[in-house]
Amino acid sequence: MPRKKPPSRPIPPLSSSAFEQAWSSMRAPQTPPPTVSARWLLTAASLALVAAAACAWLALCFVFWQGNWQLLYHPTSAVTRTPASVALAFDPVGFATTEAGEPRLKGWWIAAEPGARYARFTVLYLHSQTGNLGDAVDELAALHESGVNVLAFDYRGYGQSQFAHPSEVHWREDAEWALQYLTATRHVPAGSIVVDGEGLGANLALEVAAAHPELAGVVLHEPLDDPADAIFRDPRAKLVPARLLCKDRFDERAAALALLIPSLWFLPASTQTRGDASEYPEALQATSSRYMVGWVDSSHPDGKDLLWRWLHGLAENPVVP
Repeated sequence: MPRKKPPSRPIPPLSSSAFEQAWSSMRAPQTPPPTVSARWLLTAASLALVAAAACAWLALCFVFWQGNWQLLYHPTSAVTRTPASVALAFDPVGFATTEAGEPRLKGWWIAAEPGARYARFTVLYLHSQTGNLGDAVDELAALHESGVNVLAFDYRGYGQSQFAHPSEVHWREDAEWALQYLTATRHVPAGSIVVDGEGLGANLALEVAAAHPELAGVVLHEPLDDPADAIFRDPRAKLVPARLLCKDRFDERAAALALLIPSLWFLPASTQTRGDASEYPEALQATSSRYMVGWVDSSHPDGKDLLWRWLHGLAENPVVP
């Protein structure tokens, strides 16, 4: 049998009061959306721009802090020359080993000829801020010709030594490791060690010599009066607080004040400095230890005679710490 449809329920009529309320709500004016003042928008945009500029400046400070070393140090890794290039016998050395037994520093030991005049002295050579040990072969050959033993090495970040960004802290540590290698491994008496530096290496040599009055002496080839100036002169340094971000100073005057051992200074030739000691660099005027001065020019191409006289003075009148 066909199923019967359930009876439909009648829809109750809408009461007049409910109808009037619905109709009123439809006809009532809508609340306008909130508006933002132009002043608020301008303030928000200004704050956003300031925040963006601050972030960009902080990023620039970070980049400068990370990379300013490249304005002072210019290392290269490829060693294209060795003492063999000038027929000079040498032994490759490595020292300052890591926990894994890998040497941090690589260099050369160049022994004096048997019976050489100043074989009692060993020179620790500290090269300049540019290139690597291969660029100093001629200087090393001249030292060997003077009749001394020579230890020369590359700082970390240079040549075949361990990679690390150069810094004053790293250079000082590297030089201390080299001294320790000479005294502890090669058993060279500290009183027969002469530190010899070139360029920024001369500034380092002065710091090392000031910290070790037990050494024999120090030779300084054209030390830099204000090494950090190479960083602060850069146009990018004017955009950031460069003096706060750069820690390397190599304070030549402070080191010279503390120097107690004999020194030999090779300075750029100048008619002003030759006859008047008051025109010497401030650092040289600050030192109270005995010193000699030579000039680097065509009439004194390598200062060999002056170095011999200075070494002779060390041998005759050694400093007793």
